[in-house]
Amino acid sequence: MSAFVDEAQLNAKGGDGGAGAVATRREAHVPLGGPDGGDGGKGGDVWLVADRNVASLLAFRDHPHRKAGSGTHGQGKKRHGQSGADLEVQVPEGTTVHDHETGEILADLVNAGDRWLAAAGGRGGRGNARFLSNKRRAPSFAEQGEAGEQRWLRLELRLLADVALVGFPNVGKSTLISRISAAKPKIADYPFTTLEPNLGVVRMDEGDEFVVADIPGLIEGASEGRGLGHRFLRHVERARALAILVDLAPTAENTPAAQEAILRRELGAYRPDLLERPTIVVGSRADIADPAPSEPWDGPTFSAVTGDGLATLVGRLAELVRAARQAEPEPEPFVVHRPRPEGVVVERLDSGAFVVRGRAVERAVALSDMTDLQALAYAQQRLRSLGVDKALARAGADEGDVVHIGDFTFDYVPD
Repeated sequence: MSAFVDEAQLNAKGGDGGAGAVATRREAHVPLGGPDGGDGGKGGDVWLVADRNVASLLAFRDHPHRKAGSGTHGQGKKRHGQSGADLEVQVPEGTTVHDHETGEILADLVNAGDRWLAAAGGRGGRGNARFLSNKRRAPSFAEQGEAGEQRWLRLELRLLADVALVGFPNVGKSTLISRISAAKPKIADYPFTTLEPNLGVVRMDEGDEFVVADIPGLIEGASEGRGLGHRFLRHVERARALAILVDLAPTAENTPAAQEAILRRELGAYRPDLLERPTIVVGSRADIADPAPSEPWDGPTFSAVTGDGLATLVGRLAELVRAARQAEPEPEPFVVHRPRPEGVVVERLDSGAFVVRGRAVERAVALSDMTDLQALAYAQQRLRSLGVDKALARAGADEGDVVHIGDFTFDYVPD
């Protein structure tokens, strides 16, 4: 039986771009054929895609690395390299993507088909044919391929269910879900039998379906991390409706009313809006209930063992789900994009050196072969046209100050 994994790390790596080619056209009776190096191919992108056929994050537990295909290099005769293949990584519906270092939420893939770009592929370098100009008749350089984006992400699964069964350990949630659906959870007579959530699909005679989640038993203090704590409380977050099960057995530590109060308090302490969800409170294990309790329970009851009250309970759950579905707005994927500076941003370090950031600026350096004089001159011209010199001057840079752009370091010389 496969383990249920609801947290995992992912290292997404976009494919590297192919390098542009340096080539010269050589034909008989054509003494000055000119440059004809082709461009390198673009690296593939890594996409996360929500898939309803994926149940957990198990695939990432031992194999967290995912890499898209790299582009191939350009060739002579202006032959461009092939682009690398994109990689689609399937994740369960309800997967939230966090930045591993900052914890920032980057994407929330709620519905099947939701897509999010996890790592962009690098741009292919331009061949030397691209640099032909009136002043540069025989360019002897080409661009390098851009490295694909790489980053660590933290994936967190919040189950998508219509109804979440909430109750203390050993209250009969697993037995209930096994009776009203095809799910086969582990069932035993001791607390914390359920160590991972179970989903079951309930099919009504009229053709309607809804999904029920058997959430592992909560205990007092769960909202503060006691017992299984936040790890399983988060699986209640997306449920459209809640079914709070209270234990009617005489062996229960608390009365049904006290159980309900504790469970509602824990739900509210974790997320206050959970108390606003459509909720039904029902007495469980009615077959062994005390016939003369000190505090009688006057709410609905059921026995998952004998089947008494199950049909009524399922009908009530179906009504709650139907009303909740009609009231909710059309779902939209929630995506947070990390801002990336598009202009020129200059930052002065404590050491006195300067760091220049910006997508176009970093690309101008990363794609250029700084060991080639022509390529170096072109990169300098490109940086000047992007306003790097003026930005450094405004930031207070003096002659001889150290400047970092990506992996390239040089001493500042004002115009």
